Amino acid sequence: MNFNTTLTPATALLAIISCLIPFASDIHLPLLHGHTVAMIENSQAILLLLGVVLTLGYMKPFQLTEGSRQFWLWSVLWWVVLLGRSTSWGRDYFPELPKVVFRSISVILISSLVLSFLLSSTLRKAIAVRITLWSIPLWTCSLVIVTFLLADTVEHHLLLSPIFLHNGHYQDLIEELFETPFILGLLLISFDLMKREVKYKQRRMTFTLN
Repeated sequence: MNFNTTLTPATALLAIISCLIPFASDIHLPLLHGHTVAMIENSQAILLLLGVVLTLGYMKPFQLTEGSRQFWLWSVLWWVVLLGRSTSWGRDYFPELPKVVFRSISVILISSLVLSFLLSSTLRKAIAVRITLWSIPLWTCSLVIVTFLLADTVEHHLLLSPIFLHNGHYQDLIEELFETPFILGLLLISFDLMKREVKYKQRRMTFTLN
């Protein structure tokens, strides 16, 4: 696995914003009786849906060859799983439906993600090839990991949570704010890798034609 150590302006900006998140309670950012958190959650759902659309539209996985097709469809499934988790598997928008519906959705999506990896040697090979060929953006990956851990720390009141959660009333807001750069970071990584794969395929086609 190769790492790209270039710090992009977008990643730097997200990192700075992430450092300011714990102070949202100190400046008394309006909670609006939960509406602020709800707006952020809806925005996150849109971003995750954008991940689905972007991957399908940019990579056009159904037009790709064996291996590449499985990999990018699996990537789409990852976005769908993240979207499902973000919306409590649909419960946030359809609370009147029985709980068994949302449980079934979660089981189907997660099992599809795991089983497709376990049962498809083509997919596993495609993943291994990309890990070998791709240059992973180190700082953006670090941002994604750190903001995910911080959101989890705040959500579950882990040992270091008082450092990032200065007011208990702001727990949901701080958690969602940390999840936002996590999602944006994933989008940056995904789009960067998509561009690299398209360029790689174009170079291969040019080499073949010559």
